[in-house]
Amino acid sequence: MPQHTFTVNGERVTVDVADDVRLLWVLRDVLKITGPKYGCGINVCKACTSHVNGKAFNPCSVPVSDLGPDDEVTTIEGLPDTVDAELHPMQEAWLERDVAQCGYCQPGQIMAAVALVKKVRAEGRSITDADLDGIRNICRCGTYTRIREAIREGASRM
Repeated sequence: MPQHTFTVNGERVTVDVADDVRLLWVLRDVLKITGPKYGCGINVCKACTSHVNGKAFNPCSVPVSDLGPDDEVTTIEGLPDTVDAELHPMQEAWLERDVAQCGYCQPGQIMAAVALVKKVRAEGRSITDADLDGIRNICRCGTYTRIREAIREGASRM
C-alpha cells in the first residue's frame, strides 16, 4: 500500500492507503477526524469543506494522492489553533447568532466562511452580499439568514 505524508491540523501524518482513496475517508476513517461531514461525495453539498494550504476545498472530491508532504490540511477541529484560541472568531459568531439547528453542515459552512473572509481581505475589501451569495454550502435546515449574519459578525472579529 502506498504511503502518503502531509500535515493535518498542525500534525504531520503518514497514512497507508491506496492513491485513489478520497481524502474525506482518510480524515474520517483512518485519522478519526469527524468534523468534515459526508454529504454527497461529489463536491456539491460542501458539508466536508476544509482548508488545504489556507484555501477552501472539499476533501470528498480529492484523492489522497493529490496531497504532498508540503500540504497542510485544516479541518474545523484545527481552526481554533490558527488563531491560538479556544474558538475561532467565526465559531464564536456562529454560537452568538445561534446559527445551527441540526448542525450537520456547520463545520463546512464555517470553514467556507473563514476562507471567504481571508480571500476578500487579501483583495483589500469588505464582504459584500454578492460574496455571501457565492457560498454554495447547502443547509437543509435553511438557516441562511443567520449564517450570513454570523459571517459578517465573524469577519468583523477576524
